[in-house]
Amino acid sequence: MSENSGRGDGDSGLPAPAPDQSPETAAFWEATAEDRLLVRGCADCGAAFHPPRAICPECHSDETEWIEASGRGTVYTYSVMRQNHGPFGEAVPYVLAFVELEEGPRVLTNVVGVDVEDVEIGQEVRVTFDDTGEDAKLPRFTPV
Repeated sequence: MSENSGRGDGDSGLPAPAPDQSPETAAFWEATAEDRLLVRGCADCGAAFHPPRAICPECHSDETEWIEASGRGTVYTYSVMRQNHGPFGEAVPYVLAFVELEEGPRVLTNVVGVDVEDVEIGQEVRVTFDDTGEDAKLPRFTPV
């Protein structure tokens, strides 16, 4: 394990713990190491979704595939975290948000690179990646 694992700061200044990976999420995390954001898409109904899973949550088809997302979206909702413990307690205040991607799915993430008081619902954002030091990066979002 690297020194950064589980407690180090990513490029955003927030902790960047290495993610837990499963067979269903391995391709997602491998892509983040290359600064690419993937979502799952359904070949039958066209729905795009996240978190990744083998069965489409809309039509229940198992004909799903990885789609490279644009990395652009808008802040759907957010909260400013002013209290926490451990490494994230040392990083307060920070923004925890749902970002709605152009492709449709909403992802739980952080908005970084902006004062917490300047984040707004509907704000346009783009993906950025914080290195975990463990062959994966955490997708976070910054204002456009």
